[in-house]
Amino acid sequence: MAIELKDLTKRSDNYSQWYNDLVVKADLAEQSAVRGCMVIKPYGYAIWEKMQQQLDKMFKETGVQNAYFPLLIPKSYLCREAEHVEGFAKECAVVTHYRLKNDPNGNGVIVDPDARLEEELIVRPTSETIIWGTYRNWIHSYRDLPILCNQWANVMRWEMRTRMFLRTAEFLWQEGHCAHATAEESEARTVQMINLYADFAEKFMAMPVIKGVKSANERFAGAVNTYTIEAMMQDGKALQSGTSHNLGQNFAKAFDVTFVNKDNKPEYVWANSWGVSTRLMGALIMTHSDDNGLVLPPRLAPIQVVIVPIFKNAAQLEEIAAVVNPIVEQLKALGVSVKFDDADNKRPGFKFADYGSKVCPCASPSVPATFRTAWSRSCAAIPSKSTPHPSKASPSTARTSSTKSRTTSTRRRLTAARP
Repeated sequence: MAIELKDLTKRSDNYSQWYNDLVVKADLAEQSAVRGCMVIKPYGYAIWEKMQQQLDKMFKETGVQNAYFPLLIPKSYLCREAEHVEGFAKECAVVTHYRLKNDPNGNGVIVDPDARLEEELIVRPTSETIIWGTYRNWIHSYRDLPILCNQWANVMRWEMRTRMFLRTAEFLWQEGHCAHATAEESEARTVQMINLYADFAEKFMAMPVIKGVKSANERFAGAVNTYTIEAMMQDGKALQSGTSHNLGQNFAKAFDVTFVNKDNKPEYVWANSWGVSTRLMGALIMTHSDDNGLVLPPRLAPIQVVIVPIFKNAAQLEEIAAVVNPIVEQLKALGVSVKFDDADNKRPGFKFADYGSKVCPCASPSVPATFRTAWSRSCAAIPSKSTPHPSKASPSTARTSSTKSRTTSTRRRLTAARP
């Protein structure tokens, strides 16, 4: 087994602190200067991008298209759906002015009292209101339906107690908003999307989930029904990981979105919305990681193989690169994300520790003919006929939890990697 990371709290001692420590030590995110908000660092964002790319592909395979709607929502829009505004009122951030000015007393800048907005604007907590205000202009006939839209965006919900990825004031997510001609079509789409989320969680995150329906007290504000996927974390608690809401005709009625049906009669549109957020990052961490550090399933690992050369001078590095570069190209051709870290401003030991904390497979040649390899807990060996490519790995492969070190010939390893 790998040596436990220094200063990483053990799960058995304090699970919450273990999670917070790991997010920072794995270089995924850090607290920002804005209370309740986080900075997602490049490696953490790379994982989110892989999630985003796969989900986006799955959405589009069902006919969904991407769009974008305003960040700022007129306060009057939220007032139109009473249950909806009640559910979000305490979490809303409000924009009241549009200008600053220099403080006459020389104390920096102040809000210009003459620049107050005629109507306050709400920083997007969710987009049902602004989207259905827009759909009113798009929908007139049954021929305009269905509308299957998704947007990738950030939202703001003023949280008092925050934890990186799991609950922050600002977070990234996708929100789908569909409009349909019939209740049956809307319900079918609602169920289809929760099933899609479950497939993504199990096949790409290697995270088992339970699908269910929220109780009346827990369902989304303004929804007729809320479907959810819940994942069991290592501390024995369930984490809501994705939701899909049947909104009935509530928002269509609130914004007077009607269409002329096939019988030439006016009817309110049927709606649903569905979304997942960067909370999936927290779920991924808590599902697979342990006291040794971060563990990632192969399909979501930003870098699946890292090659770290050990050299004394530029000539030796050039000799190593001549052997490594063809291997890099072969791995890329197999669809493996690989990095040859030939930077000379960091020692190999530092690189191993750094990539080890990020769960990257490492191969380090000291001379062209010999490699010392330390295979990650998140990835199997270099693909061959008998070894599945990481993108095709089963959940059981993704859960491999031992880190091994071995010495092997470059030629033997290269031969084994040939398809």
